[in-house]
Amino acid sequence: MASASLQFFAFILALFGVFGDIAATLLPNWKVNADVGSNIITAITQMQGLWMDCTWYSTGMFSCTLKYSILSLPVYIQAARTTMVLSCILSAFGICISTVGMKCTRLGGETDSKNNACFVGGICFILAGIFGLVPTCWYTREIISNFLDQTIPESSKHEPGAAVYTGFISAGFLLIAGVIFCSSCFKRQQGAWIYPPKQHHFPSTEQESNTGYSLKDYV
Repeated sequence: MASASLQFFAFILALFGVFGDIAATLLPNWKVNADVGSNIITAITQMQGLWMDCTWYSTGMFSCTLKYSILSLPVYIQAARTTMVLSCILSAFGICISTVGMKCTRLGGETDSKNNACFVGGICFILAGIFGLVPTCWYTREIISNFLDQTIPESSKHEPGAAVYTGFISAGFLLIAGVIFCSSCFKRQQGAWIYPPKQHHFPSTEQESNTGYSLKDYV
């Protein structure tokens, strides 16, 4: 019962990780630049994401521009796009597979098949967490290096946005969920390896018949 509760907790973490992963992929505020200027009325906030760049004015107007050209983008944005999409796909597969392998569900058939499905779902979550963690770290590194570069003007410097923090948290949730799923299956299999089922040996009742003669023949 404890392992079933632990798996359910890991499944909830994985759900939060999947939703956060999708949100981080679609949000346009991976890096933010707030330019107040000399007048608060003309203040603008520039946000850049993986798929679009948005500008929010203090007057309430909001405009976005999609990034249609892929080859014109920097390498770290192209890599972030690819890895975040892979992370979303793997985490979705992990949700489907782990649902079959969870101990509290009636799907998956026998115990061995459920353990295998649970383990595969955990691997999908771990890979999704890694694919989600790599672009957020790389993107954050680029933001910080540009911010500390003295040759770049202040108006072109940015800070990490909410999408980066959402990506970090989602990747952590997915990694924790994957480790819990894999460890719960491994513990059950390890118990079977350490304590194998005892084989009971029963004496043969046909020992005398195999000799060819019975003692009754000599009486």
